[in-house]
Amino acid sequence: MPDSGSLKDKRQVVRSVAQRIRNKFGAAVAEVDDNDVWQLATIGVACVSNSERHAREMLDEIVQFVEESRLDAEVFDVETDVVSL
Repeated sequence: MPDSGSLKDKRQVVRSVAQRIRNKFGAAVAEVDDNDVWQLATIGVACVSNSERHAREMLDEIVQFVEESRLDAEVFDVETDVVSL
């Protein structure tokens, strides 16, 4: 988030992204790292599904949604971990 000039600016963007993900996909979302860095946010997203394929597709859609809807933020890295029981 190169335009963030303060933690307040950053948190506003993170809150907006998290709420939009919750509303559109019903996934759990939280800022999980880099809490005190103004221009960087690490956001964790969790979803539950009875199909690994569906979970991966949903997470891919969420990444695409964030990349396309937030022009003031850039996605640098994505890590996906699917847990099957």
